[in-house]
Amino acid sequence: MKNQTVLILDFGGQYKQLIARRVRELGVYSEIKPGAMSIDEIKAIDPIGIIFTGGPNSVYADASPKCDKEVLELGIPVLGICYGMQLMTYLLGGTVTSCTFSEYGRIDTAVEPDSLFFCGLDSDQVTLMSHTDYVSVLPEGFVNTAHTRNCPNAAAENLEKKLFMTQFHPEVENTRNGMTMLRNFLYNACGATGDYTMEDYIDRQVAAVRAQVGNKKVILGLSGGVDSSVCAALLSKAIGDRLVCIYVDHGFMRKNETAQICDVFGNMDLQFVCVHAEDRFLAQVAGVTEPEEKRKRIGAEFPKVFYDEAVKYADAAFLAQGTIYPDVIESGEGGDVIKSHHNVGGLPKDIQFAGVVEPLRGLFKDEVRKVGALLGLPANLVNRQPFPGPGLAIRIVGEITREKLDSLRDADAILRAEIEKAGCKADQYFAVLTNTHSVGVMGDHRTYGYVCALRAVCTNDFMTCEYAHLPHAVLAKISSRITNEVPGINRVVFDITDKPPATIEWE
Repeated sequence: MKNQTVLILDFGGQYKQLIARRVRELGVYSEIKPGAMSIDEIKAIDPIGIIFTGGPNSVYADASPKCDKEVLELGIPVLGICYGMQLMTYLLGGTVTSCTFSEYGRIDTAVEPDSLFFCGLDSDQVTLMSHTDYVSVLPEGFVNTAHTRNCPNAAAENLEKKLFMTQFHPEVENTRNGMTMLRNFLYNACGATGDYTMEDYIDRQVAAVRAQVGNKKVILGLSGGVDSSVCAALLSKAIGDRLVCIYVDHGFMRKNETAQICDVFGNMDLQFVCVHAEDRFLAQVAGVTEPEEKRKRIGAEFPKVFYDEAVKYADAAFLAQGTIYPDVIESGEGGDVIKSHHNVGGLPKDIQFAGVVEPLRGLFKDEVRKVGALLGLPANLVNRQPFPGPGLAIRIVGEITREKLDSLRDADAILRAEIEKAGCKADQYFAVLTNTHSVGVMGDHRTYGYVCALRAVCTNDFMTCEYAHLPHAVLAKISSRITNEVPGINRVVFDITDKPPATIEWE
């Protein structure tokens, strides 16, 4: 049996993944597909509901994305959001007009509590608006269910045809009761039963993996990141010691990280191999200062090291990857491709596999973490912060040396320990060893040491961020410990730049 499915038809909306995640958080499986998907393809999926995303276009422009009007005639409940509302209006004979006053941000919105979509809510709501067009005349059969000061039709519905539309975005946090609105659509309009859970996902994937690989062996390139770690745990549950996990320690990991990874996976029901390759990788980046060149050299060396170990397991028929759903979406639904960002891209052609195993392919990152916790992985792995593939190599500005790596490892460990001890609010935090030297005084001696930069940010999606407002007392403690305990560093600075204009990482 398959899960009930809600289909997200994408018309270029920046929140498409967020819509899909919100639907899943409410216990209903969702998939994102192109807005121009054919009627036959939609029927084959057999969704219980369809959601049209927003988008940057004006629906009356010739080049704007459209879908077949028949989508609205299938008898399947449809919710149109922002551009999706305007598209539904356009297809059904209503009128979309350029705004006299555009609306952006949190807007006071009056809703009809008796309507299906706003059932259970007060009439006064706050919603997130972002539009320069609006629906000036509703299509026949629709009734208005919400308005704002400048938008007379902020929402509408046609109960007979199970069609609903909102000019605002119910999927974002800034729409205060957006989850209640989406729940009303899913459970009251679509008849959802809430049959999508992570426990169910694990059971289905265990069965699917066993069916795919039979009694064959599987090789996984284990990075120690969230995706590969959860992938390993799920495959271990499915096939036990027929899983071979190859962990390549390139020497750019954080303090004690390799030991932690070896401890967790060395005691799991699988074959765990740790390849200590620090010397090989340091030789590749010796004297290199340009960040992209560092990435390329490390990226090129990884499959070589992996291959040298993988050939020892010639009986392994399948290659496993920690591909997750955003990877699939961003690569255009492009089949089973070995992607470079999974560390084993670029394997030599003479290493052959019968297929690729991707048990996390349908999950968002937050779901991957939930699966990891259910499978018993420790919190430090399940909740691991984003960590670049080249590791500390791109958190050292300039040339990489063993001594610099050791200094950065110690400084970074101090930063993380003090932030966690103080319970500060931050989603990602790390230290950067700059290539700037500064004059200092320690005791009766002048020093000329490195400047260490601290980075801590708050973000929901890592696409944008604000710097974390760490208390000065915490920053002072971190600075004091680093300059006293880490040789070679005599100055500490704190990065207070948001993204944009900066990025989260320095290189």
